[in-house]
Formats: sequence, structure tokens, C-alpha cells
Amino acid sequence: MTLLPRRLIRLAALLALVAGCAASNSPGWLGQASDVAPGVRFYRSNDATLLEPAGPVAVHLLRLDPRLVRLSSVLSRDEILGAETVGDMAVRHGAVAAINGGFFNVATGEPVGLLKVARRLVSDTGTAKGAVVIRSPAEAITELVFDQVSVRMTLAFEADGRGWTMPIGGVDTTRARGRLMLYTPEYHEHTDTAANGVEWVLTGDPLVVTEVRHDVGQTPIPGSGAVLSFGGLDLPEALAALQPGVAVRLETEWRAVHGTTADAFEAADHIVQGAGLLRRAGRAPGGWTDVEALKPESFIDVRHPRTLVGLDRDGFIWLGAIDGRRPDHSLGMTFAELERLGDRLGLTDSLNLDGGGSTTMVVRGQVVNRPSDATGARAVSDALLVTLR
Repeated sequence: MTLLPRRLIRLAALLALVAGCAASNSPGWLGQASDVAPGVRFYRSNDATLLEPAGPVAVHLLRLDPRLVRLSSVLSRDEILGAETVGDMAVRHGAVAAINGGFFNVATGEPVGLLKVARRLVSDTGTAKGAVVIRSPAEAITELVFDQVSVRMTLAFEADGRGWTMPIGGVDTTRARGRLMLYTPEYHEHTDTAANGVEWVLTGDPLVVTEVRHDVGQTPIPGSGAVLSFGGLDLPEALAALQPGVAVRLETEWRAVHGTTADAFEAADHIVQGAGLLRRAGRAPGGWTDVEALKPESFIDVRHPRTLVGLDRDGFIWLGAIDGRRPDHSLGMTFAELERLGDRLGLTDSLNLDGGGSTTMVVRGQVVNRPSDATGARAVSDALLVTLR
């Protein structure tokens, strides 16, 4: 038997160590990986140098293989009204992991901003903010696209020998006086409106007005249709012409800052809007103050608990929950520090989601971070779920 020189043995051992580190894809600052399920790895980091100046921080990360998992948005209790914890949503849908999603009205549970769930637009916005577009078919790779986007809907129909249009002031949200709102089956079993308004029941394909209700409220929403609701009894001319038997069109106008096409938004299974597009196609897109109307002094440059979704240069999806508002445990992160984290992970695209007391990560039914709310995990409007193919 030929014995290798000691120098070659040391070299072989060194190469094996390097290969092992590369295979684990876990640099020292990221800590030891934990395999949750096929295609799902969990990491924790308390590396103080992620902050500038350095300080206590607790980062919880999931790395997802888009070939093996699906990513989807779900509503609390499967409807708009009300709220539910991320953990309860994850358990109810059989998810292996989950994080909280978009911003919402804490009083009502209604999403604030753009939200598309299971191919249906359930919340709109006129302000272009960062959003993640998700295509996650049952038998193909999960794909993410990031942009700054707004969306509005318009009612269009023909009646009395002419064409009419009317802007829709909001989708699945509290009715405002003098505005036309749209309520989908995802909102609730009824419109949850008071009297002193007019509501039109829409059913069929194409949609047709089947009933007009004056000064009643709480109109039942058909599962295969929708309800239009106007705040007030003094109707504009266009809505006065909207009578039973009239066919209507609900037209959607998408506006994207970075060129994502309307077809891509229409084809998306889910769209979740955050606040702060951090990276897009390897670049910092900017526009946080002028496009997204975010405030540096209270949001961008202040450390808060943060929730993150991103895509790295190798095609892996990352979900992150950064604890904050606990000086002895974790200070949270500014946008600049989120970008530093993204750089270490090699993220080409990343988005800041709802944070603060909402920041929650659930793995195998357990909350793995320390939410900043005194009561623990907050009930939220929607969540991003990870399920296995």
C-alpha cells in the first residue's frame, strides 16, 4: 500500500472541508442550517455586525427551493373581515412554514394596499408601493417578480343607448360616502354596510345586475359574483342607469414603475404589497420617499421589527423575520441594514413586508421568532404560506 505524503493528506482534508462548507451553503455568520422539509431550510443569526453601529439582533430565515415548494397568500379565516394569527393560518392550511404578509387596518382586519389571493384581486390601491408577484402552479416551479405597482378598477357598461364608466373607489374595504365600492365573495358573507346607500348584486359570466337594493345595506355577496355599493342615495347619472338586466365589465388598470406587464399581474396567482422595494434585478430601485411615500424619520431610517421576502442569485426564495423593539434581544433593522442582510444572502430582489408587531415566522406550527407585541403573535389580515409540492 502506498502512503500519501503528509502534505497531500493535509491538502485533501482542507479541500474536503471547503467542499463541505460550500455544500452546506451556510457561512459562519448565518449559523447552522436546520432542514425543515424537502426544499425548506431554516437559519438563525445573531451576528451584531448586521447592524451599523453593531448591536443585538435576532434574524430568522427560511430558504426555499422553488422546485419543491409552493408559496401562496391566504386571508385570515378565508375572508377580509377580521384577523387571525399566522400560526393559525398555517395550521389550517397545512403549511410547513409561514410569515405575515401585507399591511392592514388593525381595527377591521382589512388589507391596506394591493392584495391578490388565489387569482382574485381583493384589495386595490392608487399608490405604487413595492410588491411581490407570485406564480406558483401545482406542477411547475414557483416564480417571483418584484416591482412597485398600483391598481385601480373601473365599472363599464352600456345602458340607455350609451356607454357608461364609473371609477371604483375601493375593493373589499369600508364604504365611503359618495364613492362606489366593489365587494367580492372573499370579503364576508355580506357587505357589512349600513343603510343610506344603494347596492347592486352581480352574478353570471359575464356579470349581470340581478337586483338593486336601496337604503338597506348588508347585501349578501353571491359566491359566483360580486356586489357594487354606493355610499348615499343621491346617485350620479351613470349609476342611475344601472338597472337589473344590464351586463357590466369590471376593468382593471395596473401601473408598474419598472415595466412589469399587465398580463403578468393578471396571470399571477398571488400579489402581496409591502412598503419598500429594496432590490430589483440586482439593483436598488429607490423611490421610497417619492414613489412609495415612505417617511425616513419614522420608517426607513428607524429600526423596527421587519418581515422580508426575497430571491437570491441562485434562484432560492428567502423569507425573513427580524425581531426588534427588545433592546436586550434584538433592536430591529433600518432599510440600510435590511439591504446589508440582503447583500450577505446574495439577494437580487427583496421586499419589506408589514413589520412591527406583525412580524411573525412560523415553522412546523411553532412561532420561532419573538414578536414585539406584549401579547405575543398578533392577529393579522393575511400570510404567506409555504407548502410542499
